[in-house]
Amino acid sequence: MPEQQVQGSYLVRTYGCQMNVHDSERLSGLLEAAGYVPAPDGASEADVVVLNTCAVRENADNRLYGNLGHLASVKAARPGMRIAVGGCLAQKDRGEITRRAPWVDVVFGTHNIGSLPVLLERARVRDEAQVEILESLDVFPSTLPTRRESAYAAWVSVSVGCNNTCTFCIVPALRGKERDRRPGDILAEIEALVAEGVCEVTLLGQNVNAYGSDFGGAADGHGGDREAFAKLLRACGQIEGLERVRFTSPHPRDFTDDVIAAMAETPNVMPQLHMPLQSGSDTVLKAMRRSYRQERYLGIIERVRAAMPDAAITTDIIVGFPGETEADFEQTMHVVREARFSAAFTFQYSKRPGTPAATMDGQVPKAVVQERYERLVALQEEISWEENKKQVGRTVELLVADGEGRKNDSTRRMSGRAPDNRLVHFAVGDVGHSAVGDIGHSAVGGTPASELPRPGDMVSVEVTYAAPHHLNADGPDGGSAIKALRRTRSGDAWQARQEQPESERRPAAVVLGMPSIGRPAAEPVGQENACGVC
Repeated sequence: MPEQQVQGSYLVRTYGCQMNVHDSERLSGLLEAAGYVPAPDGASEADVVVLNTCAVRENADNRLYGNLGHLASVKAARPGMRIAVGGCLAQKDRGEITRRAPWVDVVFGTHNIGSLPVLLERARVRDEAQVEILESLDVFPSTLPTRRESAYAAWVSVSVGCNNTCTFCIVPALRGKERDRRPGDILAEIEALVAEGVCEVTLLGQNVNAYGSDFGGAADGHGGDREAFAKLLRACGQIEGLERVRFTSPHPRDFTDDVIAAMAETPNVMPQLHMPLQSGSDTVLKAMRRSYRQERYLGIIERVRAAMPDAAITTDIIVGFPGETEADFEQTMHVVREARFSAAFTFQYSKRPGTPAATMDGQVPKAVVQERYERLVALQEEISWEENKKQVGRTVELLVADGEGRKNDSTRRMSGRAPDNRLVHFAVGDVGHSAVGDIGHSAVGGTPASELPRPGDMVSVEVTYAAPHHLNADGPDGGSAIKALRRTRSGDAWQARQEQPESERRPAAVVLGMPSIGRPAAEPVGQENACGVC
């Protein structure tokens, strides 16, 4: 079979939520299937730059057009370079993008990411911008080629779109109504990933536990198979070699006791839950069109903790929604105190054109929002620290991660995620710098790299120190904290990827949003770029 001709190099930049991160893996896979290779040195060297955009935050437009302005000068110096804009903001702005930035070559939406290679070629041949936005899903993204960021962990879409009508959220208008994949297709994808060395999957959907709502043709999110998601979790438990299963993001409306039971009774489903709150005030929740109230939300938290006492629960909270009073905000603070989240992704409300909330009366002054926001952050910071201190002295098994610790080189540590998804930095003992900073090579003057864990391997450590957003595990007398090391097929897969030529490795994407697998996690409290829409 003849070798495919190289079409040029590419760079995909990602903004927003986990769905966009996963879509970017598909975009990279499509480009590589079309003959492109990753650009080694960023946008200045790329023949094709793709911006996969988010439309949730108020400054999303400014960020996009600021980046496009920078790329204009780069493109002027590189004849033949092409720029493509996709994602939610492209779905919303459409031709407005090429009007404001006429040097953009391709605009595509959330429903037709599979068209990118064809649109790029059409733009090249015709020497004019191509704008193609579909109103409904063309091909389910999971059928497209994929270039995954991680060798040991993977996103797996169970659905796309959303049937909710939250007044602050523009996502349903841009992603469309919920469409669910068949269970057999999902499980087949997971089995294929495990065969490639993946040991952890995160099931992904805009409202993941509404999965099954369109089975049988129900279109309002209230029909179909209401137990489908719990069944899917249990089926994941039967896949040999799959060690960890997570999911995000659920919705309190659809979160039922059968899902709690499936989590508690399926060993490879992790004791971690991200449960968006948005507000603790019943009045605000009603204005948001959130179909639950404080009592129901706290009831879910109580039942989860009864079934899984060690579960770590995180949340999303919006401060300053139109009409929010001080009494409403105090109700949010009350829920935070009662629920004792391990972390919270907190947001100051920002208007999004096209959403009902943008034109509501009672827009809260910026100074008031800021003051409430700071109080909420301080409270959650205190709770996160208190909850993390409870982990000190516990022995936990970590999935060793790639790139989670920014100071690991200098501190002679590696990092991993506990079953509850807490980040733990653990000491590896007296090893040479190159053993920690470049695990694929042998150490100098210390433990050889062959005796160190690799990303994808499992280690057991005892937690010795707690900070609000991470834990440390240090060994006695400055030695290794590792009590047990289990080498895995996932570690083998990571090692094999390191042994590829440098030009074939995937460069790090620019990811703004919720923490992604195998990437450094932004501090949860005060996080500004995640969607927080579910």
